[in-house]
Amino acid sequence: MTVTEKVAYLKGLADGMKFDDSTDQNRIIKAIIDVLDDIALSISDLEDGYAELSDQIDAVDEDLDALEQDFYEDEDDDEDEDEEYFYEVTCNKCGNKICLDEDTLLSGPIHCPNCNEEISFDVVDCDCDCEEGHCNHHHNSEPIEIEVEQPEE
Repeated sequence: MTVTEKVAYLKGLADGMKFDDSTDQNRIIKAIIDVLDDIALSISDLEDGYAELSDQIDAVDEDLDALEQDFYEDEDDDEDEDEEYFYEVTCNKCGNKICLDEDTLLSGPIHCPNCNEEISFDVVDCDCDCEEGHCNHHHNSEPIEIEVEQPEE
């Protein structure tokens, strides 16, 4: 039962009891019931307004979610393309570990910064179906295998 229905019930009881407006107590009771009726109508209007605002907020939230999905989906794609991967290579002569990016790795031999030994690389193909000369995929489950060749003496 809503507040409006409860107040209507009280009003009906008061009318059924045939309050006489000649006594002060009955006038106060009737005035209180009238005030309760006004308050119940105000509450009913507020509940209707709340329900309408709630529906509008839900619609805006859904629209905003769709916009975020579209906007951030593109940004996530860009991050994958811009991410730089590093590979760890160990020098066969001194055992120094060197971290190299993919461009440096594929550009050819380098010199070990510790012992100045020339290090050249062979990138071992992975099991994926790359059409290029080197693996263009970055596998998170297993590291890329690098073979280090010592220059012929």
